[in-house]
Amino acid sequence: MSPPINLSLNDPHAVHHLRIDPDADAEKGVVRWDPIHSLWNLTMLAATLGLAPRLFSWSALAVFMATTGFTLLVGHSVGFHRRLIHGSFTAPLWLDHILMWVGTLVGMSGPLWMIQAHDTRDWGQRQQLCHPYLSNRCGFWRDYWWNLHCRLDLDHPPVFAPEIRISRDPFYRFLERTWMFQQVPLAIVLYWLGGLSWLVWGVCMRICVSVTGHWLVGRLAHRQGPQTWLVDGSGIQAHDVPWAAIPTMGEAWHNNHHAYPGSARLGLYPGQSDWGFALIRLLERLGLARDIRTPDNLPPRAALRPVPSPIPPPRGEPRYPAAAAPRSPAGR
Repeated sequence: MSPPINLSLNDPHAVHHLRIDPDADAEKGVVRWDPIHSLWNLTMLAATLGLAPRLFSWSALAVFMATTGFTLLVGHSVGFHRRLIHGSFTAPLWLDHILMWVGTLVGMSGPLWMIQAHDTRDWGQRQQLCHPYLSNRCGFWRDYWWNLHCRLDLDHPPVFAPEIRISRDPFYRFLERTWMFQQVPLAIVLYWLGGLSWLVWGVCMRICVSVTGHWLVGRLAHRQGPQTWLVDGSGIQAHDVPWAAIPTMGEAWHNNHHAYPGSARLGLYPGQSDWGFALIRLLERLGLARDIRTPDNLPPRAALRPVPSPIPPPRGEPRYPAAAAPRSPAGR
């Protein structure tokens, strides 16, 4: 039997937090109801549909937009995705913990669950065949139910093996145990400042929209939309979802992300809004972010190639050969 494959954290293109044993299989498994996440998401949905319309006010709408934008930008996009999962930049420990807390505040789950869910899906999509749970290749409502209310138990899953810095961090482990209760301090503040209306719109409505939107954009990004790059060997190719670029803080440039998963910059071309990278650049100017990875400084990726008939780039922009170390088209 061949030894397990350990993907190096030094490879920015790798799936970092899984150990892939020889018998790992992304295709065969059973989807089962996940009572914790299902009841949580159903509660947020019920409060949103049952209470939010009756408690509408312009101030509550402003609270919803401000809290949703802040948590998605600081916590989900910059904290969980670009910092925690892909390690596309480094930050002081105190700032890292703040980013992780805000990421937990989004309301999807704790940091360790987020890493495992993301990397299992990422690994599965890189295989020739994977379960439709991982590829979003089933009907709309089944895909919704599966991703918000169920879990996939693979017959032969990869081993979840996060780096020691993450797995032994007591604050990460605290957030993992208490992720639902992290809403309580914010709920108390919102209720004290604006009553039940602010609480429902700033907590329940925000979580419902964030979780549902995360699934919806992810589904679209693995099924349809413009493409610039293909990754040879991957059974599932990614697409960009341009209309969602601003609401997702740049995460919707998913084709770019599949091409350069270790990049802190996702909006690579002129006109591609990427507020997440803008925040990372601001942190860099303040001396709070270092070792920022972009296509300018990433190593070549042999499996990457342009789509057969790509949209012509703007005048003066080069076309990049598949095996060359690319330069970010918009510059750093």
